[in-house]
Amino acid sequence: MAPITATDPPKKSQNAPSDTEDEDEEVFHDARFPPEEEAALLAESHALKSEANALYTASSYTQAISTYDRALASCPTYLDYEIAVVRSNMAACYLQLEDWKAAVDSASRCIEGLDRVIPASTAETKDGGADQGEPGSGSGVVEIDDDETDEAEALAKVKEQDKRKADVARIRAKALMRRARAKSELGGWANLQGAEEDYKVLDAMGNLPVGDRKIVAKALRELPGRIAKAKEVEMGEMMGKLKDLGNGILKPFGLSTDNFNFVQDPKTGGYSVNFSS
Repeated sequence: MAPITATDPPKKSQNAPSDTEDEDEEVFHDARFPPEEEAALLAESHALKSEANALYTASSYTQAISTYDRALASCPTYLDYEIAVVRSNMAACYLQLEDWKAAVDSASRCIEGLDRVIPASTAETKDGGADQGEPGSGSGVVEIDDDETDEAEALAKVKEQDKRKADVARIRAKALMRRARAKSELGGWANLQGAEEDYKVLDAMGNLPVGDRKIVAKALRELPGRIAKAKEVEMGEMMGKLKDLGNGILKPFGLSTDNFNFVQDPKTGGYSVNFSS
């Protein structure tokens, strides 16, 4: 489910609603549940997620996915972090089922949700540093208002932000690992390039376990050769299709693409076409 967000009001037409109706529509998109109802829905979602986790541990991956779906249905759509955690777990299930496309989709949606919580640019890097964003952006910086003099309260906010930042970085790393593996398994030029991009991001992160870091290093050594081979194969297939198309066009004239030779200029890299009867 996509989170509930405000949208730009549509351009007015002759039958457009009044300004008051536009405002009501925008309020609807920004609506949140009352605290008590939100807490109840979140508790229900967490209970279903725990049930799905147990199913995953028992290798009941299909049933786990169905239960994760129910957890998503119970969770308020604006709670991006909680939804992202469920989607990351679903990606793990799809990997076990070798449903690589579904794994890529779930992991990607997880990462998109996390980016709305804390942008990836604020994530911790290998050297332990982090981008310094604006106060409240997840950088760990807290501004104390003029009337906020309670130091303990300010420190509590810093700790809360740091914990959320660490949690987001941890789930983002898991989702990237899962998406990279799924893309690598799918194969093909574009997917392998996407896997390499994910592994490069992971390589720059400072929160990977030793085992995952070894997987990343191995993938970054092997992927360039696989990408080059996939590119060569796909380019050959594309040229074959273009040749078939050209032969279809030239056939009525008693010609074929074999009558044309493409010669590359080693100096410029460009091609010249020579005709031979």
